[in-house]
Amino acid sequence: MLVDSPPEQRAETAPAPPSRRAIRAVGLLVSVAILVLVALASIAIGAKTLSMGQVWHGLFQDTGTYGDVVVADRISRTVLGLLAGAALGLAGAVLQALTRNPLADPGLLGINAGASAAVVTAITFFGVTSLSGYVWFAFAGAAVVGALVWFLGGSRGATPVRLALAGTAISAALYGYLQAVMILDDVALSRMRFWTVGSLSSASESAILQVLPFIAVGMLLALSLARPLNAMEMGDDTAKALGANLNRTRALAMLSATVLCGAATAACGPIMFVGLMVPHVVRSFTGPDLRWILPYATILSPVLLLGADVIGRIIARPSELQVGIVTAIIGGPVFIYLVRRRRTAQL
Repeated sequence: MLVDSPPEQRAETAPAPPSRRAIRAVGLLVSVAILVLVALASIAIGAKTLSMGQVWHGLFQDTGTYGDVVVADRISRTVLGLLAGAALGLAGAVLQALTRNPLADPGLLGINAGASAAVVTAITFFGVTSLSGYVWFAFAGAAVVGALVWFLGGSRGATPVRLALAGTAISAALYGYLQAVMILDDVALSRMRFWTVGSLSSASESAILQVLPFIAVGMLLALSLARPLNAMEMGDDTAKALGANLNRTRALAMLSATVLCGAATAACGPIMFVGLMVPHVVRSFTGPDLRWILPYATILSPVLLLGADVIGRIIARPSELQVGIVTAIIGGPVFIYLVRRRRTAQL
C-alpha cells in the first residue's frame, strides 16, 4: 500500500522553479545565437545568394574566387551593421532611461540632426565627397549638438523634460537648415539623397576602423551606467538617497549616447526607430532593470538592423532597398502601436 509523503517532504523534494535571473541569462544566450544566424544570413543573401558552404569557404579559406570576393565584401557590411545596430540600440536604451520616456529615440535629443547638418555643411561649403570625410564631420556635428542640448537643458540642473525640449527645438532648427541647403544646392542634394535615408551598402574597412574606437568607448561607458540609471528611474530624491550622483550620471549618459549615435550616424546615415523599438520590446520581458536591458539591447538591435538590411536586398532584387527605409516601414506602425498601447494603459 502506497503512502503519500507529508506535504513538507514533498515541498523539499520538488524541483525549484528556475529563477528569473537564470531565465534572463538563457535568453541572452539565445539572443546571441539568433544574432549569429542573422549575421550569417547577411553574408549569404544579396543580389546573388551564396550557399553556407561558399560562406564558410570565404570566411576561412579565401582563395580569391567569385564567392570568396563576395563574402569579403559582405563581411564589411555585416560588421558595420553589427556595430551600428548595437550603438543605436544601446543609445536608445540609455536615452529612454535618462528622459524617463519609454518612447524616446536617439533622434529625440537632436543628435541625428546634428550629424546630418554637419555632413550637408561639409559637402556644400568644404567640398567633401568621401565617406571618410563624412564620418568626422558627422561625428563632430553630433558631439556639438549633444553638448548644446546639455547646456540648454540646464547643464547641472538638467531634467528629462528640459533635455527633451532642448533636443526637439534644436532638431527642428537643424532640419530646416538641412532642407534649405539641399534645395538651394543641387550638388548637395544629389550627394545627400543616398546618405540621408540610411544605408550599409557603403561599408568599408576604413569606415569601420574609424568608428570602432568611438563605439567601443561609448558602449563601455553606457554599460557602466546601468546601476546609477536604475536609481534615477525611481526618482531624483530616491536616487540621491541611494548615493547616485545625478549630474554626473546625466552628463555621462548624454556623452555615451552622443558618441554612440554620432558614430553610427556618421558611418551609415540617420537610421530611425532601431533605438526606439528594441529597448522598448526588451523591457517587456526583462523588466525595468537596466543591468539586463542594456546587454539585451546591445545584442538584439543588430538583429533588427541586419534583418532589415537582408529584407531590403530580397524585396528589391537585383537592386536593394536601403536599410533606413525598411526600418522606417517597420518602425512606423510599431511606434503607433506603442503610443496607442501606452495611452490605453494610462486611461
